Amino acid sequence: MNARTEPSEAEPGASARPPLVRELLLVVGLFLVYKIGRQLVTGHTTEAYRNAGRVWDWERTLRLPGEGSVQSLLLHGDTLAHLANTYYATVHFPATVAFLVWLYLKRPAHYVWARRVLAVLTGAALVLHLVFPLAPPRMLAAAGLVDTAKVYGPSVYGPPQTDTLSNQFAAMPSLHFGWALMVAIGLIVTTRSHYRRLWLLHPLVTLVVVVGTANHYWMDAIVATALLGIALAVIRPPQRTATTAGRAQEKPAPAQPEKNVLVGAGR
Repeated sequence: MNARTEPSEAEPGASARPPLVRELLLVVGLFLVYKIGRQLVTGHTTEAYRNAGRVWDWERTLRLPGEGSVQSLLLHGDTLAHLANTYYATVHFPATVAFLVWLYLKRPAHYVWARRVLAVLTGAALVLHLVFPLAPPRMLAAAGLVDTAKVYGPSVYGPPQTDTLSNQFAAMPSLHFGWALMVAIGLIVTTRSHYRRLWLLHPLVTLVVVVGTANHYWMDAIVATALLGIALAVIRPPQRTATTAGRAQEKPAPAQPEKNVLVGAGR
C-alpha cells in the first residue's frame, strides 16, 4: 500500500484536557452569575437614559459616524432587517459555544486560554453594567432610530417595563461584538489555514448587525474591544509546536567539539 498516515499535529497540554463535567458546571455557573448580575441594574432606568444621552454626545464630539448610517442600509427592504434581527438573536451564543466545544476537543490548552479570556471579558462587562447602566440607541429619542426587532422581527426582548428575562439597560460594552471578536481571534491563533483571517468577518458582520438594529452604539463595541485587548494582554495563549509530517522542523544546534580532549591521547 502506498497510502501513508500522517501524524496529527501535537497540541501542548493535549493530555491535560480539563474534566468535562467540571467545565460544564463552571461555564454554566459563570453564565448564571452574569445573568443574575445584569438583573441588579434593571431598575436604574433614569440613569440608563441619562447615560445614553452622554454616550450619544460623546460620539458626536468624537465625530463618529451616526448609527443611522448603518441602519439605513438595512432598511432598504424588509428582508435585510429581518436577517439582521435573526443574526442578532440566534448566532451570538451558539457560535461562542461551538467555538469553545471545538477548542475543548481539538485544542485543549487553547480552550483553557479562551475560556479564561472570555470569563475576564464577561466579568469586566458585568462590572461596567453595574456602574454605567445604558439604554440602547433604539430607546433614545434623540437618535431617531428604528427598533428593527419590534418592527420587522424576530425580537428577543419584551417591553422593558415587564421584561424579567433580560436587562435591556446593559448596552455597554457589547458582548455580542466582544465575544465574536474573541471567537475570530481564537480561531486565527489555533488554525493554520491561509484563509483563517476570514474569521474576522464574524465580528465585522456582528458589528454591522448590533449597530444597524439599534441595539448598540459604536462606543459599546469600542469599549468591548478595549476590554478584550486588556484580557488578551494579561492572559497569553500557549505556545504551539509544529510536528506535522512534511513540515520543516527546528533542528537542534550541532554539538560543539570538546576543546580539552586528552591532549596526549594516542601517543
